[in-house]
Amino acid sequence: MRLKGKTILITAAGQGIGRASAEACLKEGANVIATDINAEALKSLQQDCPTIQTHILDVMDANSIKSFAEQMPNLDGLFNCAGFVHNGTVLDISDEDWEFSVNLNVTSMMRMCRAFLPGMLKQAEITGSSSVVNMASMASSIKGFPMRTAYGATKAGVIGLSKGIAADFVKQGIRCNSVCPGTVNTPSLQGRIASAADPVQAQKDFIARQPMGRLAEVSDITPIIVYLLSDESAFMTGQSLLVDGGVTI
Repeated sequence: MRLKGKTILITAAGQGIGRASAEACLKEGANVIATDINAEALKSLQQDCPTIQTHILDVMDANSIKSFAEQMPNLDGLFNCAGFVHNGTVLDISDEDWEFSVNLNVTSMMRMCRAFLPGMLKQAEITGSSSVVNMASMASSIKGFPMRTAYGATKAGVIGLSKGIAADFVKQGIRCNSVCPGTVNTPSLQGRIASAADPVQAQKDFIARQPMGRLAEVSDITPIIVYLLSDESAFMTGQSLLVDGGVTI
């Protein structure tokens, strides 16, 4: 019960790391508010975890974020998990691709933090601390990878955003950290593999770049999410935590 009594909001909670994190936080005693743009995914989560609050939220819509935040209680924790992986070199990035990647991977997190931080500051006055966790990546933001220019640039932006928030509010009880996973076996990844010219080879290539010889599972990532949202990480802020299976050794 490491999150007992804490109210935690998670975006992109319908599947993958977001869903696994919502379930993990629930098991640790949190009051979980799970959001996603996918109504069916949220319905499935609700069926499996009836006590989780689910809400449809488009994190690309600034007005929706603002109005949603006004309806929510003050948070102890916010996990921004929504993101998109663009495939291509800088020569392959259209203006539309770039704008979409920046808006979803960085701007949406900024807006979520901007909307929920006032309430988190009030909560920190009572409890002593509130925690923001932002999903970054080791891919290109920490270590360069081919065909990931837009993705890497935006995830580097997430790290910068997180450090800025950490520096601005460290004396007011707000902690802000980012998580940089390796290649995780999620529906998103399997979708990218399936769309490759040779899916079998694509799967092998993703595994080959992991020194541990396997893809990460969501269960490899959720413990660090719980840790950063819990009081166990009370003396940690502004950090980018790598959970990458040795890719960046």
